[in-house]
Amino acid sequence: MNIIRTTSKNSDFIALVRLLDADLAIRDGEDHLFYAQFNSIDALNHVVVYYENKQALGCGAFKPFSEHCVEIKRMFTLPDQRTKGIASKILQALETWAFELNNHSCVLETGIHQPEAIALYEKNGYRRISNYGQYSGVETSLCFEKKLK
Repeated sequence: MNIIRTTSKNSDFIALVRLLDADLAIRDGEDHLFYAQFNSIDALNHVVVYYENKQALGCGAFKPFSEHCVEIKRMFTLPDQRTKGIASKILQALETWAFELNNHSCVLETGIHQPEAIALYEKNGYRRISNYGQYSGVETSLCFEKKLK
């Protein structure tokens, strides 16, 4: 197992995000275009990619949200690699990096059609909060927060 820190220019990250977007297009249906506008990877400077045997199996990223808080973005694990704890390791790597950069909390948004993601975040200590920003009033969105230690 190897988790690297990189940017959104990483070719493995780009390939994984394409798979993520294809999956979300199916899950989100008509809502996909609304969500897609908030998921650009053009300028993500804090990306992690999880590797086993030199194969990229998952990824995640964060971007600044507010002072001392980041927003977790673009979490994905290959479908045939799920339930092995990879996503939790990616999330923990992102949280560690965010904390090293003097952030005190993480927020994120996921959709009601992503039960695996909801379970992942709850299992890793994220608690539901009111929908923030562009997700306020969006019934298919769920927002979460975690205080970092």
